[in-house]
Parts: sequence; C-alpha cells; structure tokens
Amino acid sequence: MTMKNIQQPASASKTYRCGTLTYTKIGLTAVLAWLLWGDFCFTLMEAVVPSIVPLKLKGLGCPNWMMGVILSTVPGILHMTVCPYVSFKSDRFRSRWGRRIPFIVCTMPFLCISLAMLGWSDDISLLLQKYSPALTQFAPATLTVVLIGFFMIMFQFFNMFVSSVFWYLFNDVVPPQVIGRFVGILRIITMMATTLYNFFIFKYAESHMREIFLGAAVLYFVGFGIMCLMVKEGEYPPVGEDAAKAGKGLAGLKTFFSECFTHKFYWMIFISSAFYSISYAISAFMIFFNREMGLSLDQIGKLVAVNGIAQMTAMYFTAVFVDRWNPVRIVMYNGIFNLISGVMPWVWIFVSFPGNYFFWLCLGTTLTASFQLALYKAASFPRDMRLFPQSRFGQFCSAQAMAVSVSQIIGGVAAGLFIDVVRYFCHNSDFAYRFIFIWTAAFQFVAVGVAVFVYILWHRMGGDKKFQPPAPWSPEKVEEMQIVPSIGPQTKWLHVAFRLFDIINVLSVLSIPVLMWWMQRQQAMVAFKWFGLLILPLSIAVWVWWIIIKRNILQDMECSRSGQPLRNGIPHHGMLIVVSIKFLLALGLWGVQVVISVNMNMDSWAIVFGIANIVTNFMLVGSVLLLSRIERGFSTTLDEKMSAV
Repeated sequence: MTMKNIQQPASASKTYRCGTLTYTKIGLTAVLAWLLWGDFCFTLMEAVVPSIVPLKLKGLGCPNWMMGVILSTVPGILHMTVCPYVSFKSDRFRSRWGRRIPFIVCTMPFLCISLAMLGWSDDISLLLQKYSPALTQFAPATLTVVLIGFFMIMFQFFNMFVSSVFWYLFNDVVPPQVIGRFVGILRIITMMATTLYNFFIFKYAESHMREIFLGAAVLYFVGFGIMCLMVKEGEYPPVGEDAAKAGKGLAGLKTFFSECFTHKFYWMIFISSAFYSISYAISAFMIFFNREMGLSLDQIGKLVAVNGIAQMTAMYFTAVFVDRWNPVRIVMYNGIFNLISGVMPWVWIFVSFPGNYFFWLCLGTTLTASFQLALYKAASFPRDMRLFPQSRFGQFCSAQAMAVSVSQIIGGVAAGLFIDVVRYFCHNSDFAYRFIFIWTAAFQFVAVGVAVFVYILWHRMGGDKKFQPPAPWSPEKVEEMQIVPSIGPQTKWLHVAFRLFDIINVLSVLSIPVLMWWMQRQQAMVAFKWFGLLILPLSIAVWVWWIIIKRNILQDMECSRSGQPLRNGIPHHGMLIVVSIKFLLALGLWGVQVVISVNMNMDSWAIVFGIANIVTNFMLVGSVLLLSRIERGFSTTLDEKMSAV
C-alpha cells in the first residue's frame, strides 16, 4: 500500500484546494477569518453557562447531587444520543447549503432563546407563580431550580447540533496543508475569548446574570449567524443507494456501532477518554474550592484570564512541535506527567494560606504550567485526526463523545455524591471541596493506564512511520491516510533534558540546608528537625535513583549507536524538556511556600510542603523510567529524522 506524503509541490502554494473548493490566498484568508470569528462567538457563548449556572444553583440551595445531574448527567445523556445521531446524519446529508451549516442555522434561534431564558429564570419563576396559583405551593427557589434545569436541557439539546458539526466543518472547508496552523490559531482565539470573558465579565456573574446571558445570546445569534452566511461548503459525492439504506433507521444504528465499536484499538481510545471525563466531572465544583481557599470572584476571573493569556502566548510557539514530535506521543507523555499535577494539590487538605497568598501562588503555578498545557491542547485534536479514519472522522468523534457521555452521566452524579459524603464527614463545611483533587487523580490514573495501552497498540500497528487506522468495513482492514513526518529521539536534546532533571534534583537537595538555616533563625525547630531527619535524606535518595535511571538510559543510547540490543527503550526528548522546565520553575514556588509557612509560625505546613516536593520528584523520575519501559522495542534509534514512506 502506498503512503502519501503531505508535502505539496511549490506550484500548489498559489492556490489551495479542499475537495471541490479552490481558494486564492486572499480567499483562504477570508474563510479562515470567518471561521475564527465564529469560534470566538461560539466560545464566549459556551463560557457563560458552566461558569455562572453553578453559582446560581448554589445560591438557591440546590444540593450537590442535583447540580451534578443538571451540569453533567443531562449533558452526558444528550451527548450519548443527539451527538452521534447528528454526526452520523450530517456525514450523509446533502443540500445546496452543504451538509454541516444547515444543522447549525436551523437550531440557532432555539439555542439563543433557551440561553436568554436561563438568565431570566428568577423573573419567569415569579411570573409563573403570579398567574398560576397552583405553583404557589412551591418555594420560589425550588421552582427556579426546576426552570434552570428545564432551560439547561433545552440549551444543551440545541447546542449538541452545533458542537457536533462545527469542528467537522473545518475538515470540509479548510485545505489539509494549512489545517495544523489553523487549529493552532483557533486555539489562540478560543483562549482569547475565554480570557476576555473571565477578565472583564465574570466578576459580574452574581450581580448582572441577566445581562450576561442575554448579551451572550445576541452575540452568538448575530456573530455566528454571519459566519454561517459567509462560509460556503463545497460539493460532496452523492450518497450511494446502498450507503443511504445502511444509514437509515435501525440499519444506520447497526452501521454506526459495527464500524466504531468492533476494534479493540478504538475501544481503548474511548475507554481512556471516558475515564478522563469522569475525572473532570467534578470540575463543576472547582469554583467552590477556590472560594473555600479565600479567593473572590474577581480573583478567580483574573486567574482564568491570566491562564488564557499565558496559554495564548505559549500556543504561538507550540504549534510547530505538534507535528515534529507527533501529537499521539505528546498526548500520551503529557498524560503521564500530568498525574504529578493531579497529586500536588493534595497539600491544600493540610494547609490553609490566606486568600491573597493563595492567589499569587496559583498565579505562579498557572504560569509555570502554561506551555505544557498549551502543547497538550494544540495536540489533542490533531491526535484524533491521526488515529481516526478520515472517511469516518465525524462518526468516530461522535462515538468517542458517546463514551464520554456515558461517563458524564455516571460521573456527574457520583461526583456530587462524593462531595456530599465528604461534606458529611467535614460537618457540612466547604472544606470538603479540598478533596476534589483526590477524585481527579484517582480516575486520571486509570485513564492514563488505558492510554498507555493505546500508545503501545499504535506502535505495534506502525507508529510514526506506518500507522494506518483500522477499518473493519474495508477489504484491506485499514484505511490509507497521509503520513506526516516527525522526529524521533535526538541525542543533543536528550542530554539537555537530562541536565535539566539533574538541576531539579540538585537544587532540591542543596536548597534544604539553606531552608534549614532560615528555620533556625526563625526558631522553627520542629520544621528544622524534620527537614534534617526526613526531607533531606529522602531527597538525596530520589536524586540517587535519578542518577541510576539516567545511567541506564545513557547505556541504551550507547547500545543504539553501536547497533546492540537495548535493555529498554529511549524516551523522546520533547516532553522531557517541556516538563523539566515546568518543574524547575515550580521549584522556586516550593521554596516560597516553605518560607511563608515558617514566617507564619506553621511548622507543620513547611513539613507538608517538604514531603510534597519529595513526592513530586519521585513521580517525575518514575515517569521517565515508565516512559523508557513503554518505548521498549519501539524507540531504538537516535538522531533519525523520519520521513513519509
């Protein structure tokens, strides 16, 4: 089977083609600009609901389990039903206006009405009780919660039609030679919209809820509607009679499941995504964690805004690495290293900084993690484009959304019950929200474990050089797709990564005597004792462990250069450099946390932060070891610039 290289001849640079569409540079720029404008309006509209509705429900006394149902379970049910149906049908729909845009335009008025009604739910509740005496037996807050639930179902139902096809529109109208750069810019626009919302608008969430919801509805109707008028889809091949029959009724349902759920490779992808979804199902309660830690709405909004600005800046530099390092590898490596970030916040179960201190520490953490997070976001959608068959891309995306939806249905209710149970043991205190990260980390461990299995299967089916998506419906059992060149492990950059890991471990050890000197000056003798008896020896032990692991990898690198068998594999340098820089910067924040604890005469807090740094370094070193074992038998060569075969 012949593999196609994505590189285009020089003559193709004057015009760009996508199916039957042909663009000049000016025409392509205009189309991309309208798509980006549509994404800006769409992002602002979607940012409003999950950020404000939890506050409103909390203020009305809605129990956490019911909030989980409204915010996670109901959307999950709709994702599981509406999204696959719309995706499947839009792939096979034909009209003079295209196959995607009609689904967006026809549902837009109903979506905007339900969005506006969410903002006026209080007034509608009072109006109903005024003209319907039978409703006066219910408390106004109860009726308002019911109305919010009803309007949320309406909003989520009609929003499914948009979110199901909007991203597929890119494959239909954007030329493949610019799709990577377009997705990178799209991510920047998305973060820009989120940043502007959180910086300028979110602080008015409680005082101007009506105006925010109404403004979002009007902006979406006008702005997104203009995009639908300005972007034109091309002509699509007619749907054959057999294919049309296979796409109708129960036959269509059978076709959908037989094509998407009969290969273990796709099953593993869907299961991993499902557990990630469960881990983040509890994120609806994050705003209450931040409030518990002493942050105001203004500070929360600024944190999100700064995070968006930092990621926008980082995104500008990350796009080039997605193709060079391969998005499949980036996402898997990121998942392993991100487990550390899931465990680190556990310290807040034992530590309670004043709100202003916590704000600045969160700000520092946000900035240190911005590049890694931006790289992950830039790689996540291209990863799906590499793994799913191009001819069934929308269909497989909806199948993945179905798996995620099932997990949301379960996770939404379970997360709310988890919080309620923890609140019971915390005597109904908001301190329970500090346990959110235990839930997140537990399910992320499972998700990452399955993702590792997917990565190994991907390697076995060809990896960087030869992978072709399984296609059970095809006589060849695979679907030919373009092979995008990527770069394997490089000796020079692996040495750079190892040097950065050396610095992290050396500074972790050498900073302890300095901190102990500071503790002695401040008469923090309890912290001084435990840092000397426990923190310092364990930090040295982790450092020695890293030296052993590094030596083994260097030996494998020597074996690779001499053509001898490797003991393990050679991890890729890309994410190692990104993550080591992140944790090197975070090491400074760790020192600040210890100093603040000592200055506040809280020796126990300083000890907690000391143990947390040991756990962080242990997991960081262990992740490198795990990656070398995962690459066993696959990553065996150095300094090889891969090219399409």
